[in-house]
Amino acid sequence: QVQLVESGGGLVQAGASLRLSCKGSGFTASSFAMGWFRQAPGKEREGLSCINSNGGIINNVESVKGRFTISRDNAKNTAYLQMDSLKPEDTAMYYCAATLYYCSVYYKARYDYWGQGTQVTVSS
Repeated sequence: QVQLVESGGGLVQAGASLRLSCKGSGFTASSFAMGWFRQAPGKEREGLSCINSNGGIINNVESVKGRFTISRDNAKNTAYLQMDSLKPEDTAMYYCAATLYYCSVYYKARYDYWGQGTQVTVSS
């Protein structure tokens, strides 16, 4: 059974950093592309960044703006999202997702598996 479990969210002040983790089980992560998405209340889920099985990275430049960095450790079946210089508008539920296809930050339907999310709240 494939599972993705996010962790690392929390309540922080503006300007702080957080590192989110996405631990996969029931599959070999090295075969999958991994993506990070977020959804704020009343808004659509938006793609932030994704990393293909070969390490190639695609960023949603508008949302990430050089503050977020995606990475992966295939030996640990884990993907990460390093978030720096957090702003109150970054407050959202953050999700990771996995796909056997080439990753995308725009086509959510491409992803086969999703985690339950981890909440990030940034206070001003």
